[in-house]
Order: sequence, then structure tokens, then C-alpha cells
Amino acid sequence: MRSPRLAAARGAQSKIQNRKSKIGFAGTSPGFCPSHRCVAKIAALLLFAAGLCHASPEIPGAPQEHPIALVGGTIHPVSGADIEGGTLLFDGGKITAVGKDAALPANAEKIDVAGKHVYPGLIDAFTYLGLTEVQMVRATNDHSETGRINPNAKAQVAINPDSELIPVARSGGVLCALSVPGGGLISGTSALIQLDGWTWEEMTLKPAVGVHVRWPQMAPLFTWWQEMTAQEQLQTRDKSLEEIHRAFDEACTYLAARRAAGDDDSPHDYNARWEALAPVLEGKLPLVIEADEIQQIQSALAFSEREKIKVILAGGYDAPECVDLLKKLDVPVIVGGVHRLPRRHDDAYDAAFTVPARLQAAGVRFCIASSERASMVRNLPYHAGVAAAYGLPPVEALKAITLYPAQLLGVDDRLGSLEAGKDATLIVTTGDPLEAPSQVTHAYLQGRRVELNDRQKRLWEKYKEKYRRIGAAAR
Repeated sequence: MRSPRLAAARGAQSKIQNRKSKIGFAGTSPGFCPSHRCVAKIAALLLFAAGLCHASPEIPGAPQEHPIALVGGTIHPVSGADIEGGTLLFDGGKITAVGKDAALPANAEKIDVAGKHVYPGLIDAFTYLGLTEVQMVRATNDHSETGRINPNAKAQVAINPDSELIPVARSGGVLCALSVPGGGLISGTSALIQLDGWTWEEMTLKPAVGVHVRWPQMAPLFTWWQEMTAQEQLQTRDKSLEEIHRAFDEACTYLAARRAAGDDDSPHDYNARWEALAPVLEGKLPLVIEADEIQQIQSALAFSEREKIKVILAGGYDAPECVDLLKKLDVPVIVGGVHRLPRRHDDAYDAAFTVPARLQAAGVRFCIASSERASMVRNLPYHAGVAAAYGLPPVEALKAITLYPAQLLGVDDRLGSLEAGKDATLIVTTGDPLEAPSQVTHAYLQGRRVELNDRQKRLWEKYKEKYRRIGAAAR
């Protein structure tokens, strides 16, 4: 995450870390004066990036000013039985009543949703949404910090509220997402955001959800893109594991020294990295470990046992092969996308499609995410739909993108189901949201009516008009 905002958020550094940068301009030595040609090239690149990253024109929803009742539709609370022809009332951004014959205040705005369906807003539990725009354009990517150990990097402050990808995700019914930092080994701290708001402060629902670790590959890979030899891969693995262990050891030493100092006025160096790991070591935040392959998962869980910390596994392609260990340690899994190819040549074609069903059958807690790619968040309901087609009960598939991610991320008191007292974060659809023909007709975030237009819809209207004119001219 290279933005100035994120750099500022890293906080005060220790005296050892507080070194003056020796880099002048674009990696040159101090005193270097770039040529006019160099400046012109950089200005052109910045203009190009600005053209790609223009602000989304959708206006954030206004706060709810009066009670609103959705009347006559089928309400799917997720946490309970469906209610046909029911009423859902919300006021002040909170659900106040759900049922068949809910009493309505005199000033309530009634919205007829007969023939439609009311669901909780969908939650994507692992994505770069808000941190990246065009994956192949470096200037639009703000999801990774320089260096390999950055627990203090905060995704929260790097969120771009004007991303064109956010309205597209909303159109698919996704109203909340866990925005995840990437890069390095210990990537940073993720934040749960709601997909509407003027600023990142308004969008942030939970500023610190977990610290993310990218666990190294344990066995050598032999594939077309891997340029290192097996020996080099093993050496890189050992170095990475050593770095992770050393980071936690140093954090423990730092925290012990801080506690020993107590209220003593003696100088104590402040280290932002180890301060960010403190909630993990104290059991207040989970460590979210990204691992897919069985040896990665086993190694990561052994590390969690050594450190006695709470862990969430993300990715989890081979998680069904480790169900006994996952259940013993009570480690939940964020299934990192169902639309994936088999990892090995001898895997079944549907190996990735059946991961949620196999975890559910084994009694392992899980939820389904889309993929880390920000542009793919819109497909979240279809990941759950494919899981349902390959053995996961449809009710469980719906919970896997609503209630279960809310529970894993620690916000089930506010999100994930339609119950009195929870946030009025919900969608109205023409049918089952797991099926592609269904459309989202209304969306509310904490009672605010959310704009459902987006760039793709605007382009559809544009080219529909183009071909209408061509057809009219041909006649």
C-alpha cells in the first residue's frame, strides 16, 4: 500500500526504525535533479493513471429520515424460517420489526415488494476491493506495502470510496466486504467496509478484523512459471518461515518489555509493527493465514498452536483433508473462491467446487468469499450457487455469504440476518440471489437507500442506444 495516507497510518516508528530516507527522486541519490524529459514522462504516466481512475459518479445514500416498511414480499431472515407476504420495518438504520403482521407507524413509507424477495446484504470475506482498480496498472494498485513484515499496514485508510468496482459489486447484492492487504509475509490488518459512503471513515464498519499472513509454499513447485530450482524454493521457504517466527518472537519480547516497564517514566521505544501484533498475541484479534495446500495448512496450524493464538484459515483448497485438525483447534475457513481450477493433475475436475460441501459435512465452520480480485466481487453469489450445485445445501450456501461471514468476522450482532435490532443492511431481489437471472431491485445500507447504477449498466445503455440508432438508420 504505497499511498501517502497509508504511510501516515503506520504511526510512530521506533528509534531504530526512524531512519532518514536516503532516496531522493525515483530511487536516485540525494541531490539528483531529474531532467525535464524525465519529469514529462512521469507527468504523462500520472495523467494516464488519472484517466483510468476517475471517480464513480454514483452519489452515496442519504441517512434514513423516516420509518420504511417493505411490504408483501417473501422475507428470508436466514437465521429463521422464510416469511411469505411478510413485512420488514426499519427506522434510524436499524430493523425494528420482522413478521407477518408488523404494526406500522403512521409516518412509515410503505414500499410494495410483492412477488419479490428480501435478503440480508451479502458479505465478501476476502477481497482487494477498494484497494485496487485495474490490476495491470500499477498506479491504481494500493493493496501492498513495501517490505515483508508489515502488520501495522492498515487497509482501512487506503480505501478508495470512488472506485468504479464498488457500485458494480453492489449491483450483485454485495453490500459489505473484508478489504485485505497483500504482499510480503505479514501483510497488514484488514478492515470490514460497507460499500457506500463519501470517505473511508464513513465506509469503515470494523477497522481491524485480523492480521494477515501469507504462508510460504512448503513443497517445491514444478510448473511452467516457476523459475527457481527445488533447492532454491526450499531455501526461500526456510527463510520465510524464519522471518515469520522471528517477527512473533520479537513482538513477544517487545510486549514483555513494555509490560515490565509499566508506568515507569524511563524511555521506551515505540515499535508500530509489534504494537499491531499485540492484539493477536493477546487473543483480541485473529491471525488470518492464507494457505491452500495441505502441508501449508498443517504448518500454519502447528504455528498457531505454538503461539497459542486465534486463527482463521483463508483459501483452504485442501482444508477438507485437514478436517480433524481444524475441528480440534476450532479453526474456521474462508473458502477463497469456488470458481477455481484443480491444483493438481490428478484432482477431480470439481475438487474446488465441493470444498464448502465437504467442510459443512465434516462440521467445520466456514464461509465463502469470491476471490481476492476486486473486479470479481460481483460474482460472490454465483460462487455460493456453484457450491450449492455441488452438494452444499442451498440454505447453507446462502448462509455462507451472509450469516457465516458475519460470525467469522465478529459482526453477527449487526449483520448477516434480518432480525430486530440489527442494521438495516439488506437487498430486495426478483428471485434467488444465487441464480444468475435474479436482479437486485433495492439495496439499503444501515437504512440508507443505495444507488444501484454502475459503469457496466451505463455502458450497456450507451451501446444499446448505438445499435438502436444503427437499426433505425437501416430501416
